[in-house]
Amino acid sequence: MNNKIFKSSFLTTLFVLIATIALIMGVLFDFFEDQIQKEIENEAEYLAQAVENEGIQFFDSFDVNENRITLISADGTVIFDNQIDAASLDNHAEREEIKQAMETGSGMSTRYSKTLTEKTVYYALKLSDNNILRVSTDQYTVVTILLGMVQPLLIVLIIAFVLTIILSSRVSKAIIKPINELDLDCPENNETYEELTPLLKKISIQKQIITKQLSEAHQKQEEFNLITENMNEGFLVIDKNTNILTYNSAALKLLGVESTELKPVLSVCREKNFRDAVDLVLSGEKSVNMMERFGRTYRIIANPVFENDSVIGAVIIIIDVTEIEKGDEMRREFTANVSHELKTPLTSISGFAELMKNGDVAGETVVDFSKSIYCEAQRLISLVNDIIKISELDEGNFLAENERVDLYDLAGEIIERLKSEAAKKNISFSLIGSQAEVLGVPKILDEMLYNICDNAVKYNKENGTVDIIINQTDKKVNVIVRDTGIGIPQEHQQRVFERFYRVDKSHSKKVGGTGLGLAIVKHGAIYHNAEIKLESEENKGTTITLTFDKA
Repeated sequence: MNNKIFKSSFLTTLFVLIATIALIMGVLFDFFEDQIQKEIENEAEYLAQAVENEGIQFFDSFDVNENRITLISADGTVIFDNQIDAASLDNHAEREEIKQAMETGSGMSTRYSKTLTEKTVYYALKLSDNNILRVSTDQYTVVTILLGMVQPLLIVLIIAFVLTIILSSRVSKAIIKPINELDLDCPENNETYEELTPLLKKISIQKQIITKQLSEAHQKQEEFNLITENMNEGFLVIDKNTNILTYNSAALKLLGVESTELKPVLSVCREKNFRDAVDLVLSGEKSVNMMERFGRTYRIIANPVFENDSVIGAVIIIIDVTEIEKGDEMRREFTANVSHELKTPLTSISGFAELMKNGDVAGETVVDFSKSIYCEAQRLISLVNDIIKISELDEGNFLAENERVDLYDLAGEIIERLKSEAAKKNISFSLIGSQAEVLGVPKILDEMLYNICDNAVKYNKENGTVDIIINQTDKKVNVIVRDTGIGIPQEHQQRVFERFYRVDKSHSKKVGGTGLGLAIVKHGAIYHNAEIKLESEENKGTTITLTFDKA
């Protein structure tokens, strides 16, 4: 900017100097030049009127004039010239006087000879048909006179040139200094040229707008990252070439990818169903697919992103539905098992009742049938009661309030209730520990501990033992039930807490039960925020540990 100001001031000063000299010399010719210009203007207007009236045929009878007359079309082609063959002349569209005439209706320019001793004045006038009529005349110039004054003029010009350089440099620096010292961080706090005030205000307003927009954009980005990073579902955005544009950490975790390097999504996951989902969504259709990966089940939901009816990418949501699928499978198994468990006693009851209905059963046999019907009915009632208990625990609809329960005393009561059953197999109980209170529902805690101890008796060996150990720490209470029974094979230990799951169905039928005991224990533990730990070795025994929060 400093150079531009310097050049402008320098050229302005130099031009003023030269113009002053030229003006002094030109005054001598001022009247003469004005007269010549008026003459060619008048002549041009006269000729224009004649051409307007008679057309180009006017020039056929036109006498040779000392001034040069040219007729030019709107595109610059020379139609007529009274001194030179028109066909030999080049296009005049770029001539200054022609362009002026085309724009304003008339135009004037001058051109000097090669020796600068003569100049030609051109005057152009636009006709009604858009053709241009130009008249030119020659005259002497100031240069002719100046040639005799070369030496003194040269000295004056050199001195003026040096002074112009010095003054222009100082002026340009003085002008540019306040501009260079502007504080654009606080545009309105600057004291500078008044003409710059509107610009500085506009800069200040723009700065505030940009700052606000950047703040809003940053806030929205943080909100977006906060939302996506706290999603359990995987979130991916891809372009039409399958390149990953954005993602959340859940997506990397679900896809089993550690690197955060952006790359084509199909190189991250090559599962067929995933590839099919990507191909379908990039064709413009919504896709919902299931995918098995690393032993888990995922639902892939992909939606296309459009711009002007063209697919420019897609948003892909990855949801881990493994537990849902397992839950559905367990519900199906539960329904099948309930149906089976209900059908067996009902079939027996129906069979006995049918025989008794016919009246062909002896009196003593009726008593046996009645006992069987009673036993099967009790089995049904027990099964229904257990199902109701699990449903209540599942839905959290258990109406009883929490109380302080001493697990040591509760264990002692359960031992008394199971003594007769244990005596049939000569199984002995041991209660070890001391009083330890937890906060819970007495009925549920009783059901939990009873079912564990009942299984310890049912699946124990002859002359076996069952140890119940109650111990506590500063914050926890542990209930350990250890038996010397048949144990649970390793492959079954993860499933014994499922509803109706039986390790050995033939043995289970002998010992009875609904198959829901440990399922009730599991749901009761969930209800009380307790932990369950199972340790078992086949033919050596089983240990189940319940850990509660201390009351």
